[in-house]
Amino acid sequence: MIQDIAPHIYHNEYCPEKPDADSYLMYFEKHNALARWDGVEIAFPRFRDFPEVKTELSENIIYLFTVDDKRFYLVKELALPERKGFRLESNRRFRDAQPQWLSFAGITGYQLWHWYDVRKYCGHCGSPMVHDAKERMMRCPDCGQMEYPKISPAVIVGILHKDKILMSKYAGRDNITYYALIAGFTEIGESIEETIRREVMEEVGLKVKNIRYYKSQPWSFSETVLMGFFVDLDGDDETVTLDTEELATAEWFTREDAPPQPLNISLTSEMIWQFKNGKV
Repeated sequence: MIQDIAPHIYHNEYCPEKPDADSYLMYFEKHNALARWDGVEIAFPRFRDFPEVKTELSENIIYLFTVDDKRFYLVKELALPERKGFRLESNRRFRDAQPQWLSFAGITGYQLWHWYDVRKYCGHCGSPMVHDAKERMMRCPDCGQMEYPKISPAVIVGILHKDKILMSKYAGRDNITYYALIAGFTEIGESIEETIRREVMEEVGLKVKNIRYYKSQPWSFSETVLMGFFVDLDGDDETVTLDTEELATAEWFTREDAPPQPLNISLTSEMIWQFKNGKV
């Protein structure tokens, strides 16, 4: 999966040291990231590539994280970013760009940039927020409101029955041709197990049992922590009642017929491969 970057090690501790010339500079606009894109190979700029950017921490230069001993920083404002071979392209390219450890750094940096971008003002009193000096938190100096990075819990559900799995396609995503599994966000006051039963019933009209945890994954593309589960169909009725607002189709597949995933960076794709390879 995209976060599996060994032998590289991701350090998310908030250690706001000042950058140096070799530190990585990350810059984003809307859904785009600044990098040098050479086919599937990517490279991020260093501070030495933009010498006009001061190597000092400020409201514009924010420490993000470290991979091994390489420090990454967010630069919120950057004049003429597309130069020296660096250009802005969609963050979706992090799904297949190489090396994978830089793709993971890129999409994780994007998640943090988006959080900073939408936390400029206090949601309680409307005052400008400031960066806390000791932890990754935005704080209101007027009312004391504290805001931490947004992480939304969601489930991925592999529904099994008689050596088959239920696979689906999302509605309104004609550009995405591969299949997925049933998925959804956990609601307020709801356990993860209740999320699984509700999402399956809402999207395909089925009851499930024997909920088994598989694995989790940080998924910065949607500011989510994904939790994967395999479940069994409760009963023998395989009839799908499709929620057409959420899904375009949902079909049962045997291990031999299940469409393979083009990539193995997501929890969904790994779970489908686990099924195809007879490991669940």
